[in-house]
Amino acid sequence: MVLELAGLSADEEAVYGLLVASGRAGATDLARQCGLTDARTRHALDALAAKSLVNPSDGPPRLYQAAPPDVALLPRLKRSADALDLAQREAARLIDTYRDTMRRHDAGQLLEVVTGAEALRQNLRRLQNCARDEMLWFCKAQYVAMPSGSNTEEYEALARGVRYRVVYEQAFFDDEGAVDNVVAGVRAGENARAAPRLPLRLAIADRSVAIFPLVAGGPHGSPEEPTTALVRDSNLLEALVALFDRYWESAVPLRLDDTGEISGLDAAGAPGGLAPTDSTLLSLLVAGVADKAIASQMQLSRRTVQRRIQSMMERAGAATRMQLAWQAARRGWL
Repeated sequence: MVLELAGLSADEEAVYGLLVASGRAGATDLARQCGLTDARTRHALDALAAKSLVNPSDGPPRLYQAAPPDVALLPRLKRSADALDLAQREAARLIDTYRDTMRRHDAGQLLEVVTGAEALRQNLRRLQNCARDEMLWFCKAQYVAMPSGSNTEEYEALARGVRYRVVYEQAFFDDEGAVDNVVAGVRAGENARAAPRLPLRLAIADRSVAIFPLVAGGPHGSPEEPTTALVRDSNLLEALVALFDRYWESAVPLRLDDTGEISGLDAAGAPGGLAPTDSTLLSLLVAGVADKAIASQMQLSRRTVQRRIQSMMERAGAATRMQLAWQAARRGWL
């Protein structure tokens, strides 16, 4: 029934449609055309008249005429649509409340333990297939479940508009074929960066569900099976997202140069440059600008400036800021 949202039954919709097409008709003629009994037709006409959708004549013979649909029908449809929207919002609220209640009373709704490489691989594929907006990823060296270059789900997700932000650990580029696989990902639309070290393996879909190791298993082929966890909306998930954002902020962007090679890596496959913000900050630091002035000029907090400087020191293996300046000059960071 097309007009069910307007509150019409199947009989009422059939009778009203005939009246709109014919202009005016009697109950007996309408019953014959609709294939309904006289009683059902008269019942439908009485219901339509009560809804101001038909106007009966005084008769005899008593004839019925349809009220204009734009005047009589569209307002009813709008009220029904508004009521449906309200019901959908209320249903969504109840669903959220139910899920929140279940999470509070059942830890299994928050965290699911996944054992074994095959189960991990299946969950990584499902996360990507279900992602709508964004995938966040930490890639460490020596794969556990999904070899570099075998993640076809990424290319499918990129093709349907899912954003990928991936941070690669420096040692990752030592794996055979790793650089070529990163080049392929960047060409497909992946936004890639590199960091000296990553604290763990991690994948986060739409900032709503994450998978990460609970017990670190060995690399592929090791007798140690990985034990990982799926974690959903919780403080733990927020902490994992914040951890990713922290590393992403300080990681070196990897881009394709004119030759189609990755820029941002040195000859050894290590991050060979600085993020633009860190490059500016380091230039000011070497020029002798105080932390407070750097923070003001770059519109950062003083704590962020100090944290970025400390991160660059760790990356350069420098114990002091003077050593950082020397290492930055040697590495071509300035």
